[in-house]
Amino acid sequence: MGADRPKQFLLLRGEPVLLHTLRRFAEPALGVAEVVLVLPKDQLDTWQALCNEFNVTIPHQLVAGGATRWASVKAGLAALKEHPEGLVAVHDGVRPLVSRAVIERTYAAAATHAAAAAAVLPKDSVRLVSQHGSAAQNRSRLRLMQTPQTFEIDLLRRAYAMPELATFTDDATVVDDLCRVQLVEGDYRNLKITTPEDLLVAEALLGAGQ
Repeated sequence: MGADRPKQFLLLRGEPVLLHTLRRFAEPALGVAEVVLVLPKDQLDTWQALCNEFNVTIPHQLVAGGATRWASVKAGLAALKEHPEGLVAVHDGVRPLVSRAVIERTYAAAATHAAAAAAVLPKDSVRLVSQHGSAAQNRSRLRLMQTPQTFEIDLLRRAYAMPELATFTDDATVVDDLCRVQLVEGDYRNLKITTPEDLLVAEALLGAGQ
């Protein structure tokens, strides 16, 4: 991003990106029982200061994450030890435009299939690159993964009890060896803010929504 602060703390229409994301899961219609927010240990004080500055009253449990995404999700799961059963959704803090419909679709699919994740079709042509060159891929058989990725909590705990592998890129890859992950329709507006251009697009989409 090249900014002077972590991207989850950048302002999006006058409020931190992370606050927009938190607000999406706090919608009463969703009925989420508990929200756990995982951040690097050295960012906890920054978030607490932002909560005071922006008068954040959304209930959430704050947890210090680990050195990797895998370690951070594992820390978040540990904070839910009082929930022996149920469904847990894992979501990127920098996806502030996720819709209630997408969240509900992942919960509904996980209730039936134990594991579900939002995904969208690639818009562009895709090629597989190797040492011999590149080859076109059938994009109708490919999906771009999004979050939330939602699971029966016991399944996710069993998956995260196994050693971390370098091939883990999201929660679906952690669970793959234990359970087939059901893909549900995501949303192209559910973008992950990674570059300055993403922030501009998010600003425009929020403005249009309002």
